[in-house]
Amino acid sequence: MFTGLIQASGSLQSIGPHQLLIRVRDSAFLNALGIGDSVAVDGACLTVESLTEKGFVVTTSPETLDRTTLGQSIDTDWTVNLEPALRVGDRLGGHFVSGHVDGLGRVVAVEQTAESWEIHFAVPLTLGRYIISKGSVTINGVSLTVADCTEDGTQFSIAVIPHSFANTNLQFLTPQCPVNIETDMLGKYVAKFLHYPAGAIARNSSPEITPDFLAEHGFV
Repeated sequence: MFTGLIQASGSLQSIGPHQLLIRVRDSAFLNALGIGDSVAVDGACLTVESLTEKGFVVTTSPETLDRTTLGQSIDTDWTVNLEPALRVGDRLGGHFVSGHVDGLGRVVAVEQTAESWEIHFAVPLTLGRYIISKGSVTINGVSLTVADCTEDGTQFSIAVIPHSFANTNLQFLTPQCPVNIETDMLGKYVAKFLHYPAGAIARNSSPEITPDFLAEHGFV
């Protein structure tokens, strides 16, 4: 479990079939890691298998490389965002992030304003259904708030404050750049409940959860 608050940055180096060395640029971050720890790398949860003086080693599955931008970032100068797993007692400053990337989006435009940067994105409809105005979304592992979106959620924008912009790879995004998207975890569960098969619900002796059921019980 993560919060989407980036704590360090690094780069990806191939060292063998499906094995990567995550080169870490913050010694304090690296020194705090242990074997078996989970680290979100540009939003994808990976497991620390060994430690070196320069970083940590992970194994990536074909699914991870196919579903995220990591495969395109190996042996390049692209900066990846790093976040260690949430510990019991830590402050939850962002939102609940699983580290399981749902799919890829792309940058449409980047605009600088007087107080922030506005970045516009496009995502497939399968992801857009979970994007709502003022809701949470994770982009390259960064917890962000949706400033505005189309009705189907396939086009949305976010506003990035100077601190987040300067300390994450959001500063390097340009139009057409692919990005890792994780939609809001709670939203996905709600959608699942709303579309749960009626027969399965009957077997559990529970009422079907529909918009009418929620409205009848005060959830409007």
